[in-house]
Amino acid sequence: MGNRKRNLSQAHKLITELCGNISTASSIYETAAWGKTDQPSFLNQALQIKTTLEPEALLKQILKIEKQIGRIREEKYGPRIIDIDILFYNDEIHKYPQLTLPHPEIQNRRFVLVPMAEIAPAFIHPVFKKTIAELLNNCPDKLEVKKYS
Repeated sequence: MGNRKRNLSQAHKLITELCGNISTASSIYETAAWGKTDQPSFLNQALQIKTTLEPEALLKQILKIEKQIGRIREEKYGPRIIDIDILFYNDEIHKYPQLTLPHPEIQNRRFVLVPMAEIAPAFIHPVFKKTIAELLNNCPDKLEVKKYS
């Protein structure tokens, strides 16, 4: 919702300030809404960051960033100003009360895999033991993911 590109830019700034340095960023991609399709398309981007925060502390900062940008959680898969997910934390596997690592739906979402494949195609998913490129090749989601200009 709102100025999507500005929201991403603000998220970059706050992630750098509160979480760690962004070492790699994918292109920005536009995708039709997933899960709840009667809404405008989304912009998606994958970032790799270097952080000293442990996973739960990182999540706390991310939720703070989302709130600062203006996110209000009202409806699952509904329209939102920003949505920041932790997809992987190195090659660790964890299940915390508020966070599962790696994110449990990566393999089912092209809008996640396409930007991830741009920045880390050879990264091996620690649960499935397949590269991001392999997961993308076998992804059941067929929504178009196109570079945003």
